[in-house]
Amino acid sequence: MTDDTHRVSKKDVRTAVSSSTIGTTIEWYDFFLYGTAAGLVFDRLYFPTGDSTIGLLLSYGTFAVGFLARPLGGLVFGHLGDRIGRKRTLVTTMYIMGIATFLIGAIPTYEQIGIWAPITLILLRIAQGIAIGGEWGGAVLLSVEYAPKTRRGFFGSFPQMGLAFGLLLGTGAFTLLNVFMSDEAFLAWGWRIAFFVSILLVVVGVYLRSKIAETPSFRAAQKKVDSVERKIPLAELLKDRLSRRHLLLGMGTRYAEGVAYNLLAVFIIAFATGTVGFSQLEVLLSLMISAVILAIFIPVWGRVSDAIPRRVVFGSGALALVAIVYPAFWAIQTGSWLALTAVLVVALGVVYPLMYGPMAAFYAELFPPATRYTGISIVYQVSGIIASGMTPFILTWFVGGFGLNAALAYVVFSCAVTLACTWLIRDRDIRAVGVTENDVTVDESRQESNLDGGRGHAG
Repeated sequence: MTDDTHRVSKKDVRTAVSSSTIGTTIEWYDFFLYGTAAGLVFDRLYFPTGDSTIGLLLSYGTFAVGFLARPLGGLVFGHLGDRIGRKRTLVTTMYIMGIATFLIGAIPTYEQIGIWAPITLILLRIAQGIAIGGEWGGAVLLSVEYAPKTRRGFFGSFPQMGLAFGLLLGTGAFTLLNVFMSDEAFLAWGWRIAFFVSILLVVVGVYLRSKIAETPSFRAAQKKVDSVERKIPLAELLKDRLSRRHLLLGMGTRYAEGVAYNLLAVFIIAFATGTVGFSQLEVLLSLMISAVILAIFIPVWGRVSDAIPRRVVFGSGALALVAIVYPAFWAIQTGSWLALTAVLVVALGVVYPLMYGPMAAFYAELFPPATRYTGISIVYQVSGIIASGMTPFILTWFVGGFGLNAALAYVVFSCAVTLACTWLIRDRDIRAVGVTENDVTVDESRQESNLDGGRGHAG
């Protein structure tokens, strides 16, 4: 066994993977509650313009604000994650997200407090964005950095499943509320229940994260550099030519992934209910079914990326999206609920995870351990401003001004950018980063690892 091999126990691996998966589920539940509510509730309660399209655009504008805040969260918490550790950083992001989500449920309407209602909504959405900006990078690194090098794609896909579980919980909460109360009661107060539940989930998440030991890669990186001499991670990234290249290309690869998810899980709600005429319940049920399929295929494609190059799997998702996006929306416009469900199952459940499943390991392998949290956070969060945050707004504007075909052409354009950037990432550059040289060995005879520090301290 070489110095580059880290020995960990099965218990440590299970704790890291399960806590990161449950934690991201809670964070995405909180974050995407907002996206669902933006298409169903916020335009009427906080932006009553008298014009439904303008109200929806304003509502989606506040949705985008969260994505504008995410790079700030990525920089701040990425820096902390590379300097003081993944664990304590993740406990902090969970507190911020949970409290902000709870308070969104308590905001009075525009009719009650006027302009302060949308202002408060925007401020809390910014807090959500900062929290999720720091959350994603640390959560996926908990799994990737505990994984043997031949299974990084599979291990890294587990926290990615949190997106599917969060979508399932978020849409499930609204679906149950729709079933058990009238539309009037749901609009008046029922939707708030889903936001209030967040505080209970945060308690669970913080407890789980208090049990995590620091990752082997982080502790190894800490030993190599004395804390007095440690550099600023962002400065180190920008100084290194290869890291700069991977930052830019990584952001480009994410374009189609962000557009695809927000097309199929956020924009589709308003489009199907407002333009085609589906009921809220029909759309939410279709999303719940597709979320189950999504949860299944995320680890499937993550595991496939351990057998063939990750960028090939990732690029295949963008190609498949180009092939199906026009037929998919033609089928939705038939008004058939079965067609809507089939489209979402195939597009969101099977095609989309070709990109999202291997993403954690794909991006982690672009950067060395000492700057990895910062690097993958910048890639994911800065690209998310346009790729994710602006997508519902852009698509709604295209549909209103130029028609659906123009909106779908924008989706195809995003796929072309992703394919070009994925092709430009070279395998030899990934090897040069050095991440593939370090390995983790799971020692089944050990009850605990020899990783000291970080366990049992909530920070």
